[in-house]
Amino acid sequence: MTISTLWQLAPTAVPVSGRSEAFPVRRVYCVGRNYLDHIREMREGNERDDPFFFQKPADAVVPDGSTIPYPPHTGDLQFEGELVVAIGTAGSDVSVEEARAHVFGFAAGIDLTRRDRQRDCRDLAHPWEAGKSFDRSAPCGPILPAEQAASTLSGELRLSVNGRQRQHTSLELMIWDVPEIISHLSRSYRLMPGDLIYTGTPAGVAAVVPGDRIHVEITGLPALTVTIGEGETHASQ
Repeated sequence: MTISTLWQLAPTAVPVSGRSEAFPVRRVYCVGRNYLDHIREMREGNERDDPFFFQKPADAVVPDGSTIPYPPHTGDLQFEGELVVAIGTAGSDVSVEEARAHVFGFAAGIDLTRRDRQRDCRDLAHPWEAGKSFDRSAPCGPILPAEQAASTLSGELRLSVNGRQRQHTSLELMIWDVPEIISHLSRSYRLMPGDLIYTGTPAGVAAVVPGDRIHVEITGLPALTVTIGEGETHASQ
């Protein structure tokens, strides 16, 4: 693969609903343990801990309609349906009151997780990359500009697998809401246009296998649907 080909592949971009433009992805941040029922489901963490963050590579983002090959090095691939926040304005040490002004829009997302690898990392006190930061692990639906998403943050999230509902929550049940997440994150990183923030998942996470169809709906936003495909063979390019 040549350098010119690499430039053609980058950056990853997410469609913007109702516009011809796309949203180029710079970084992907994810919030851990942001719903009480998921903390209790996983039996880890203190229910009043401050938010913490991990990252996925920008090219882990894949669009609505994708078929995602079952990843290597896992026997327990799990879904986590999440609200995604797209950042449109740069900022550091952003106050909670100013945070909404930095939002470009919102989308439905899935944090795909190699749960067995994540647990291995936890038990060994290693970083979570092996469980979280792998190829195609951050599906993201079309982004709806913030001015058109007035009802989203008081709305609901639903995730189904093969037509069966597996996750359902009110976004108002997030421990840390969107302005608080942006404020906390901006204390450690300068947020920039192109950043995506996955805001955490409720209870109901479970494993998927090749052939499964995952569908996420969030009030007021374009839906996201991906299919888990057969595993692919990794060979030298």
